[in-house]
This record gives sequence, C-alpha cells and structure tokens, in this order.
Amino acid sequence: MAKELKIIDNLWVLKTSEGYKIGLTNEAQEDLGNITFATMPKVGQSLKKGDSLIEVEAEKAVSEFSSPLSGTVAVINEAAEQDPSVLDDADQTKAWIAILTDVEEAELGQA
Repeated sequence: MAKELKIIDNLWVLKTSEGYKIGLTNEAQEDLGNITFATMPKVGQSLKKGDSLIEVEAEKAVSEFSSPLSGTVAVINEAAEQDPSVLDDADQTKAWIAILTDVEEAELGQA
C-alpha cells in the first residue's frame, strides 16, 4: 500500500476503491505541531488543483493546504472534523482529510 502513496506539497495521495484519499504527511504534522482546529472541505464540493483543501490551526502555525488534484469531495474524515487531533496521528494514513472522485488522473503524473 505505501508504495502507491504519492507525496505532493506535504500531502499524500492514495488511490483507493472509493477514490483518491488525501492526507497530511508526517512531515507536515511535525511542522505544524499539535493541530487544534481544522476547516474541512465540504462533501460535494468541487475542487480544482490548487484550491484550498483544508486550513489547520496548530501550536506552531496556521496553514492552508491546497488540493493536489481536481475532483469532487466524496467523503471527509468526520472524526477529524469532530477532533482535529486525529490529523496528528503518527500513522499518516489515519491522518486523512478527504476522498476525491472524478479526479483528473493526469494531474498526478504532473506532480
């Protein structure tokens, strides 16, 4: 599974049966410190590559992460919406933000 993880601008992207899952890398987690607040994307939202995917407030910084792909938000990590510290998980695959569908797969190759 890990070999399919593609890292783009402190986010990881993993193709799953549901769509493209996007999350925070361990490096991004370390740069931020403990995450205290996150503005999650909305289900059904259309994103273009470079649009704001998530804004997080943490002990070291407030950061906005841009979507590495164009697509439609199909699912968000509701646990992270309720408790942003979920995005601090040392297992970065648990620190996922959203799953996008209708993705322009060609964009992955350009990263």
